[in-house]
Amino acid sequence: MSSLPAFPPDLLEAARISQAWPFEEARKLIARVEKSGQTSVLFETGYGPSGLPHIGTVGEVARTSMVRRAFETLTEGKFQTRLLAFSDDMDGLRKVPDNIPNKDLIAAHLGKPLTQVPDPFGTHESFGAHNNARLRAFLDAYGFDYEFASSTHYYKSGVFDAALKRALACYSAVMDIMLPTFREERAATYSPFLPIHPRTGIVMQVALTGHDAEAGTIDWIDPETGEKFTTPVTGGHCKLQWKPDWAMRWYALGVDYEMAGKDLIDSVKVSSAIVRVLGGRPPEGFNYELFLDEKGQKISKSKGNGLTIEEWLTYASPESLAQFMFQKPTAAKRLYFDVIPRAVDDYLSFLDAYPRQDWKQRLGNPVWHIHAGAPPEAEVLIHDKESKGTTLSFGMLLNLAAVANAADPSIL
Repeated sequence: MSSLPAFPPDLLEAARISQAWPFEEARKLIARVEKSGQTSVLFETGYGPSGLPHIGTVGEVARTSMVRRAFETLTEGKFQTRLLAFSDDMDGLRKVPDNIPNKDLIAAHLGKPLTQVPDPFGTHESFGAHNNARLRAFLDAYGFDYEFASSTHYYKSGVFDAALKRALACYSAVMDIMLPTFREERAATYSPFLPIHPRTGIVMQVALTGHDAEAGTIDWIDPETGEKFTTPVTGGHCKLQWKPDWAMRWYALGVDYEMAGKDLIDSVKVSSAIVRVLGGRPPEGFNYELFLDEKGQKISKSKGNGLTIEEWLTYASPESLAQFMFQKPTAAKRLYFDVIPRAVDDYLSFLDAYPRQDWKQRLGNPVWHIHAGAPPEAEVLIHDKESKGTTLSFGMLLNLAAVANAADPSIL
């Protein structure tokens, strides 16, 4: 459970009627736990480390943390809560990202799990490990309360073994859900199980020639050599296609809450159907809108388009980015430099207003959610003892730079 401030009666009363979106989400989760009688709640976020983490990745953790805090407030801290930041680092590398060095080095390992692909930056044991480290560094810098989880570790250590056997036992039912989502050609070769080739290490996209639920194995043929293999689905010898994988993870870990982008609405529906077949419950959550670059294109880890986390933090604080994430999560947002000054000044305005607000207003104020219920005092410039002080805004700095009319950075 994350550390919580005290719960004044006025705060609790305001929280119960707050229309701020994290509280709306938290109420759905409360209805869920009231039915189940559970005493702990697991929040999850997902990350595909096929490319460097982008702002959207951090945004999902930030927004989920806001829902977590709202839930803990409404339930007065009576439930143990955890936030799992899960990396799909056992996925096969499908293409070489545009924004990395040493592309030829990576190209020689296409198809292998990301944790078996060399690190093009030369700093970690694998490309997956490098991107995982980058993600954790960003999350740690923001002070998020989370646990990191690696798909490779969970598969290889046996954490998923029981759930994988369950998925194999439900093979026909899973196929009944998946096959209608494909065209005829794809459906003819589809398998929810992807064996790892024992020689090449590649995640094999092959049709199965047989499966044995009791033995926990699948049969398949190498399309290049014609060699036949029987592979256990446990112990990291096999992984699931991503929609069955998502469902299996919900089932295995008992995930209670996970949000996803609007581009995954259909995927959420499919994975929810699969987890029910396995005997679990789909998590609560909502679908947020996507971040777009200046041209209106979806930002991508592999393309590296849009504003990067480093670029934002070069010019503004982490809190201003969290402010940007909080506002209207179901509305698409263009993410480029020009949004930074507005986000900074909005954050400063909300922080300045917070002490003068009652609890109802405070719970609708982004800074309550950004700072986990304990926003700091606003920093101001004091001109004299009688002055209330002036907030130094981004807009003010831009105006000063414009008035200076100087092209020389040293003068500015």
